[in-house]
Amino acid sequence: MGEKSRKPLLVLYASQTGNALDAAERVGREAERRGCPVTLSSMDEFDANSLSLENTVIFVVPTTGQGDAPDAMKVFWKYLLQKNLSKSWLQGVHYAVFGLGDSGYQKFNYVAKKLDRRLHDLGASAIVERGLGDDQHPSGYEGALDPWMTSLWRVLYQINPTFFPHGPDYIPPTSQLLDQPKYQIVYHELGLLQAGLSVTDSKSPAMEIERARSMSPAKLSYDKSTPDAFLKMVRNEPLTRKGCGRDVRHFEFEFFPSTISYDVGDVLEVLPSQNPDLVDAFIQRCNLDPEAFITVCPKQRGSHLLDGSKSGQALPINLKKYVELAMDVTSASPRRYFFEVMSYFATAEHEKERLEYFVSPEGRDDLYQYNQKERRTVLEVLEDFPSVQMPFEWLVELVPPLRKRAFSIASSPSAHPKQVHLTVSVVSWTTPFKRKRMGLCSSWLASLDPLQGVTIPSWFHKGSLPAPPPSIPLILIGPGTGCAPFRGFLEERVVQDTTSSAAPIMFFFGCRNEGNDFLYRDLWLSHSHDGGLLSEARGGGFYVAFSRDQPQKVYVQHKMREQSQKIWAALSEGGAAIYVAGSSTNMPSDVMLAVEEIISKEGGVAREAAAVLIRRLERDGKYHVEAWS
Repeated sequence: MGEKSRKPLLVLYASQTGNALDAAERVGREAERRGCPVTLSSMDEFDANSLSLENTVIFVVPTTGQGDAPDAMKVFWKYLLQKNLSKSWLQGVHYAVFGLGDSGYQKFNYVAKKLDRRLHDLGASAIVERGLGDDQHPSGYEGALDPWMTSLWRVLYQINPTFFPHGPDYIPPTSQLLDQPKYQIVYHELGLLQAGLSVTDSKSPAMEIERARSMSPAKLSYDKSTPDAFLKMVRNEPLTRKGCGRDVRHFEFEFFPSTISYDVGDVLEVLPSQNPDLVDAFIQRCNLDPEAFITVCPKQRGSHLLDGSKSGQALPINLKKYVELAMDVTSASPRRYFFEVMSYFATAEHEKERLEYFVSPEGRDDLYQYNQKERRTVLEVLEDFPSVQMPFEWLVELVPPLRKRAFSIASSPSAHPKQVHLTVSVVSWTTPFKRKRMGLCSSWLASLDPLQGVTIPSWFHKGSLPAPPPSIPLILIGPGTGCAPFRGFLEERVVQDTTSSAAPIMFFFGCRNEGNDFLYRDLWLSHSHDGGLLSEARGGGFYVAFSRDQPQKVYVQHKMREQSQKIWAALSEGGAAIYVAGSSTNMPSDVMLAVEEIISKEGGVAREAAAVLIRRLERDGKYHVEAWS
């Protein structure tokens, strides 16, 4: 069968942070290297109605939050759930699903499992058993991806040998393996540039951010490049005792323009600033001209990245500014393909051999230990291989994008007009080789002095915690920085209570020690007495679990069980809503288990029936979870 008559293998992905895109591109590269034509597409750019017309489809999907589908998949998934689709709609379509998840979460790879079941229900035939990548694996998701792809190629070859003309295990000579970069860099003459652009337009921070991030190869179609507002810090207050081993800060910001509005429970995204010295070091290491003006343009060939938004006439941007705003060279670790491309540009034989070993199946675990476990940055990796000189086109494509960081808003707009507050844990850790690491955004925010007047690009959007009506009693569970959105909930309800009586709040908070990290202690206590919204006299309550102030650890779920009768009364008689926020590791599932036990015990029903009732609460919008790792 000729090349033109073969229908390409379709690889559909939905990426939230970039990992699924990386995995999908790897699947596509490996298929193409075996001689199979490939079409790669994001689910939000694919017409779900035409899925039944495809022959063979590979799906690569992550699970986000508490078993949620990524944003790019939601419209596609909604289409698949239509009741009018027959059980034979996808008959004749062969498919395979690879999921990306973390087994530390309760709903591990939930989206991949749901998708697999739904495709089967619609009549599609699975090529191989679904693959489930796990961040907990010593090699990350690639620990499952490599063997899954090997099985996939072999079964595909059995189904249709024309997919791989030279067989499923064929790999072309090394000299033919390197692809061409998908993007090109156009350099502009400064004189011509100044003639065509006003100084105001070219230097506007909002325009620079929009220009840099809209050119980025990693830009997602649903991602907004232009900031909603700029923040100016007015308060930077430590909430934890100095020297206790944890650094949690309360930040207050004014925002401009002041016309921006938000609700309690919303999320604020912040674009962090990279260390300028390290950005300069990257530019120098790569022999780049920091004064150059560039545009990043997609090459005009068949590529999933060539959408209309990137092929128009983009305004040039200063090269250094592009690196600062769009390329994470100082905190993110590069992907495996970065090392593969590096190996082609290494001129020192020992460096070339080490890079080739890293990207081989035998070196996969060692690469994971060297790169991801140590969280080596792009700059550090390049400095470890000094003979490598990668063209800027490849760096633009392969360096991880500088991503916005999302935080639950910790304030009420009614209580703090024209301000937004955050509760941020300053992230720090030690790697296996005893290297001290700091979170890029949290450490940068903590270093800011309000008097500096630094402007911070920001975006407001809805999160997983919708603002509750004032008439609904609330059961809030927020240990640690999970209390952040509930500070806003309480402030909002206090304002509402001044005009008409608002429903009470039961709040379960947890921290390690009363003397070290009892966040917002005075606020909670002030509203738990004298008829406050957290007072038991009003039907509310404030309950704290100090996990390490006694020999046996006590957590929020233990405090909930102590108040089981009160929680059951609030649910069964008061119509209360449950909101959970905090660490995603074990807490959300432990809390749900406690709620299930309380319903079973106090309601006198079996555990299975209690679980059904919790699912009903979720469907009715009365059980919400916002968790983060």
